[in-house]
Amino acid sequence: MFKKAMLALVLVSSVSALVSAEIKFDTLNNTSLQQEISAMELTLPEAAPAMAEDKAAQKEWTVMVFLNSKNNLERYGLLDVNEMEKIGSSDKVNVVVEMGRINGYSTADGDWKTTRRFLIQKDNDFSKITSPVLADLGKTDMGDYKSLVNFVKWAKAAYPAKKYVLIVWNHGSGWDKSRALDVTKGISYDDETGNHISTPQLGLALKEMGGVNVYGSDACLMQMPEVTYEIKNYTEYIVGSEETEPGDGYTYDLWLGPVVAKGNMSSYEMGKAAVDGYSNHYQSIGQASTQSLLKSSALNDFTVLVNDFVLSAMDTGEKALVKTAAGGSQSYAVYDNKDMGHFFDRYAATTANADVKMKALALKSYIDGSLIVHNRVNGNFANGNSHGIAAYMPSYSFNGSYNSLAWARDSQWDEFIKWYQAK
Repeated sequence: MFKKAMLALVLVSSVSALVSAEIKFDTLNNTSLQQEISAMELTLPEAAPAMAEDKAAQKEWTVMVFLNSKNNLERYGLLDVNEMEKIGSSDKVNVVVEMGRINGYSTADGDWKTTRRFLIQKDNDFSKITSPVLADLGKTDMGDYKSLVNFVKWAKAAYPAKKYVLIVWNHGSGWDKSRALDVTKGISYDDETGNHISTPQLGLALKEMGGVNVYGSDACLMQMPEVTYEIKNYTEYIVGSEETEPGDGYTYDLWLGPVVAKGNMSSYEMGKAAVDGYSNHYQSIGQASTQSLLKSSALNDFTVLVNDFVLSAMDTGEKALVKTAAGGSQSYAVYDNKDMGHFFDRYAATTANADVKMKALALKSYIDGSLIVHNRVNGNFANGNSHGIAAYMPSYSFNGSYNSLAWARDSQWDEFIKWYQAK
């Protein structure tokens, strides 16, 4: 079973009536939303919320996990909280969780069906959550981006720290929010409300919460420029996977163990520890996986390089070569997601234009050396073709929702797609 993948028929009949009330990606006023996001200056997280507490007394990190298990992943959510409890909070690290559950899936651990907040404490009982319940919020919509904002604002105020990391836990499928062929795309799906967070809304959420130092998607297929560009101004580093994640997703004890042991990790070290904890587990059990760490500030120069490459490539008229290179590039559970480093390498090997070849290889080098600062792959992905970031490269069709993304606004990638598809 895949976690956070494009799963068919995941909505139970009891919530089917709610789907009609879902915010539609195509009809969302994305223009005004994007204008609001793009108008913001770089917003790095404050050292701590404005409180009377002495900064010297604040902890180094607050780890915040928005754990939306209001779907068929519920049993994995319970397991993941128990993994966190193997480590617990410490004198330097807070670990706080907001977790939601619904009827229809797991009945374990008291079968509570609301949204609860926990301060994670160490225990030796892997069968149930023993951390104190800080609040029972009743029924909440964890597919509403404002629920995510409220959780983070609460966590920052209640558990201030010098630095913050946010993990959004749920199904995911990159940038798109469509439901073609019952395939769910987006992040933080709430089967009870039929709602989930769109890519522009994810950017708006990070803006409204004041940003974090490290953001991670414990969800499938999220390490794409289409997603990361949307949130780049509100976090220093982004952790994500090009491929689907296995059912149990992050291995939280393997990640949090080193975090708590050191206490004062840098933002880079925090992101790297998340990548390594994940990859070490799946390597140990022989399961294929991808996970990478992206430096947000590098996306600005990356976009300039991409646009320069696109203009030169389009001047060559080598549409057939581009389509062949893209078609043979490393793909993932969503076939139109292609590893960008592999594509640039393949196209550079076939183009007859020396300038385009140079620019394609420069992009591959930039991905490997500046944009993706830590990349781990296992199994069949350990073939040298997964460089840590995948992009939308459809062979024939084009999803018009793409035009609503910040990446489409500032990059020429959408024009590139339309160009190589044209006859």
